[in-house]
Amino acid sequence: VKELGFLQPTPIHKEAIPAGLSGRDVIACASTGSGKTAAFLLPILHRLSGKPRGVTRVLVVTPTRELALQIDEHLKLLAKHTPIRCAAVYGGVGMEPQRRALQAGIDVVVATPGRLLDHLQYSYTRLEQVEALVLDEADRMLDMGFLPDIRRILSRLPAKRQTFFFSATMPPEIERLACDMLHEPVRIDIKRHTQPVAGVTQRIYPIHHTLKSPLL
Repeated sequence: VKELGFLQPTPIHKEAIPAGLSGRDVIACASTGSGKTAAFLLPILHRLSGKPRGVTRVLVVTPTRELALQIDEHLKLLAKHTPIRCAAVYGGVGMEPQRRALQAGIDVVVATPGRLLDHLQYSYTRLEQVEALVLDEADRMLDMGFLPDIRRILSRLPAKRQTFFFSATMPPEIERLACDMLHEPVRIDIKRHTQPVAGVTQRIYPIHHTLKSPLL
């Protein structure tokens, strides 16, 4: 963390990291860019420190491959001085490298729902020792129609686990899903800023669509 230049925790760090370290379930409403990735990865890395390798102990489920790659990259940076390793599992690429990682029992799996279900058809995908589950961008997953997939994935995980549930908004469907998944969670609500960041100027240019490229 020091090498990455993080000097002050963000509001989501201040609330989610202590709750995560305590072992409690966490439900957090926080917008993209608030620092929530480190808010769940740092307690997870602490939890895995010193544990035997060769078993998948953490599953992170996220709606898009871009987010899966981003979380995978963040974990690699934060875990630089540890033996903990991560694999991103997403569609649009070959399954074989992902199969090898799953078969080896990589410590942390970051997956999109559809591709993870593809792998769950085969015996090499072993999630019975998962100790922590992260559901990231839960509202986007609901918007993208992944709720049935999420429930199928949950049925393959141990009932006794720590769960981190992060969402930018909390519509009723998300609240119901959270109630099904979480046990006496710590609730965190980081309010969105409605004003532009200081130092940023916003302008709009109403023009015909054929002029967009020349203007840019």
